[in-house]
Amino acid sequence: MEGNGALVRARGLIKKFGDFEAVRGIDLDVRRGEAFGFLGPNGAGKSSTMRMIACNSPRSGGELSVLGMDPDRDGPAIRARLGVVPQLDNLDTELTVRQNLQIYGRYFGMPRAVVREKATELLDFAQLTERADDEVDPLSGGMKRRLTIARSLINDPELLLLDEPTTGLDPQARHLLWDRLFRLKHSGVTLIVTTHYMDEAEQLCDRLVVMDGGKIVAEGSPSELIAEYSSKEVLELRFTPGDQDGVESTVDGLADRVEVLPDRLLLYTSNGEAALEAAHGRGVRPLSSLVRRSTLEDVFLRLTGRTLVD
Repeated sequence: MEGNGALVRARGLIKKFGDFEAVRGIDLDVRRGEAFGFLGPNGAGKSSTMRMIACNSPRSGGELSVLGMDPDRDGPAIRARLGVVPQLDNLDTELTVRQNLQIYGRYFGMPRAVVREKATELLDFAQLTERADDEVDPLSGGMKRRLTIARSLINDPELLLLDEPTTGLDPQARHLLWDRLFRLKHSGVTLIVTTHYMDEAEQLCDRLVVMDGGKIVAEGSPSELIAEYSSKEVLELRFTPGDQDGVESTVDGLADRVEVLPDRLLLYTSNGEAALEAAHGRGVRPLSSLVRRSTLEDVFLRLTGRTLVD
């Protein structure tokens, strides 16, 4: 049985590579039907956690249950009910788009007629029907990514693991991929996504954990995390790098919190326009200014003291 209604349950989960501890005793629960995210920079431990959930990497310590089973003991049974989208596409570029789906389906022992029908359905889902008989190599990056996701669905998985699903894609391709993932979620597939894009996490995830240095530093819905760790608005004052030195003391008291970055100041406040007017009144003259809403990147900056970058 799935403990406490969770498809994935971890307690004190640890992953070591020699003396290096990549995942340092994390607890998490992923509920059926939700989109759950791991947000953090490269090296935070996100992919190591995903590989343990996917039964591709044994845990070094702690407890882990996936679909109510133990990955150490029940790896093949778990993998039969999972879909996995790796960080890098690993399609067979010499085969056609359709053949990539059909041959992968045969790995699961599905009858040929069922595989053919499922492949046709997934080609439509991925908007690749017109490219079905083309080889994979000439496809765009977005098309290859959609094909990789379609292939991961050939066995009707209950749980789909996506590791950095839109890295390297242009904005249009990312939004098309998000639309496909929304459709999957609404059809009842549980999604676990790792990303270092805060807009992706806000768009896709019902709940997420922020990871840094192998640990979970915060957990909640995107709106809950922003409400807890940031302010309603952020005033960005941009300067030529170095020119913002000394301005921090000038704007003291104009915001709940001020972050100093190499080319700007971030003023966290409930009213950005009022803070900007007050800063101008104190003689602050930035190159440019911007009032925006808080994002998950502001949450990460608050929690870790640095921005969320590659």
